[in-house]
Amino acid sequence: MNHATFDVIVIGAGPAGSTTASLLAARGHRVLVLEKEKFPRYHVGESMMPFCWFTLDRLGLVGKMEEIGYQQKHSVQFVSTDGVISKPFYFFEHDAHPSAVTWQVERSEFDQMLVERARECGAEVREQHRVLDVLRDSEGKVHGVAAGAADGSRHEFHARVVVDASGRDCLVSSKNQWRKRDPELNKIAIWTYFEGALRDPGLDAGSTTVAYVPEKGWFWYIPMRNNRVSVGIVADRDYLYRDSRDPAEIFKREIEENVWIKEHLSVGRQVGQYWVTGEYSYRSSYCAADGLLLAGDAFAFLDPVFSSGVFLALKSGEFAADAIHEALSCDDTSAEQFRRYGEDLCLAIERMRKIVYAFYHPEFSFGKLVKRHPDLRPALTDLLVGNIFVDQFDDLFAAVCGICELPAELPYGRQVAPAVSVAVPG
Repeated sequence: MNHATFDVIVIGAGPAGSTTASLLAARGHRVLVLEKEKFPRYHVGESMMPFCWFTLDRLGLVGKMEEIGYQQKHSVQFVSTDGVISKPFYFFEHDAHPSAVTWQVERSEFDQMLVERARECGAEVREQHRVLDVLRDSEGKVHGVAAGAADGSRHEFHARVVVDASGRDCLVSSKNQWRKRDPELNKIAIWTYFEGALRDPGLDAGSTTVAYVPEKGWFWYIPMRNNRVSVGIVADRDYLYRDSRDPAEIFKREIEENVWIKEHLSVGRQVGQYWVTGEYSYRSSYCAADGLLLAGDAFAFLDPVFSSGVFLALKSGEFAADAIHEALSCDDTSAEQFRRYGEDLCLAIERMRKIVYAFYHPEFSFGKLVKRHPDLRPALTDLLVGNIFVDQFDDLFAAVCGICELPAELPYGRQVAPAVSVAVPG
């Protein structure tokens, strides 16, 4: 068994893990990233929120994004079942900042770029190393991980802080029964890709389109490079599985439920497989424990409707790096040191969660909200672009409550785990 010691160990090299590793390594900390897969690898979640720009800029990657030449995204638009299109939410009308032009990305290439940036900043990245468990001392404090390599060898690595950025594997929260599903957002998604499907003209050629289907389900339609479009359907399990469990059959059936989607896909050709995933919305009971921090999807995932997944992953990685740097600098890696991290992240998630709940409510529509309260369109656009760490949403949510009921904030995620609650492996 091999042993090595680092300042920080990051489990997972996705957007949250690579961002955390890059920013900490750039500050001189010795960082190890352990990734179970070999990059590049496929991942869904191609549509970027505009405020991803700020984290990418801090990472020094905006120029690289432009060099790669991803499909530019200028807006998001909403389409009713009969094909009526909303006025697009053009990001540049809200703010003329460079972030107003964002991207539709192939995640295999995007995530590879983030991993390479972590290496460039000085992090050691070991792919095909699956973390099996975190290591704790007799008082329950995390001080490292046990991992298995592709050749079957087992390794122990030690660090002052471990970051669980293991994505939907949710390594720590799954092992400790911390993972809590959202009480209402019980959705599943089926998606695939089309070549040669229609694109809207001009600036709208790269727009993300959210197209409604009955029962408050919806399609995503994400135009990408190389004449390819990512298309997915999200709805309640009972609705999608009402007469079949075959993804291709369900997809074909649901295309008939939205005029715009049917028209845009009619000239395209479906390519590759159909993908299915469920249990979309969850959050960990705790954001941290002594010597441990959760980031990205390993901490929480909300819902794909507003493309917040990559944004929250990048932002949580940035917040995690700052919190860990401060903890290492003051030689205090206790859970309490990371409480503010959880509070700030949950504040943003809850704001997005409110508008997600509204989106799924049968009485709500963005058109109705903006028609009643045109002065609140800027605040609504702030949510849609990711400007969610500012205190300017009380009037917006009050107006939404005039149309539909909003959920109470979830009690978990902000808290840190007491040492006695941590399960110690045998």
